[in-house]
Amino acid sequence: QVQLVESGGGLVQPGGSLRLSCAASGSIFSIGPMGWYRQAPGKQRELVAAVTSGGTTNYADSVKGRFTISRDKAKNTVYLQMNSLKLEDTAVYYCNADIFSSSWQRRVYWGQGTQVTVSS
Repeated sequence: QVQLVESGGGLVQPGGSLRLSCAASGSIFSIGPMGWYRQAPGKQRELVAAVTSGGTTNYADSVKGRFTISRDKAKNTVYLQMNSLKLEDTAVYYCNADIFSSSWQRRVYWGQGTQVTVSS
């Protein structure tokens, strides 16, 4: 079975930085796009950043220039470097990945979520 395990969340002051990690493990044939989503209280889940297997990235306008998504294919891990954090970045962050457990078995997996709190 496949699972995504997140780490790196926590409490940080405005303007600070945090790095999130998400590692996929289990029966994995290949991994397609990977991404980070977040959900703040009272709001819908939104895409923060995504990266394709080819390295193409996509960011929400609210985080452009501040966040950087990257992946290590050898480690089946995706990262989210968050700089210049703002109060409005406070949310539960979830990673996800489009994973092939075989050449034909494909499914989207989600991490358990990690809390990021930006507060002074």
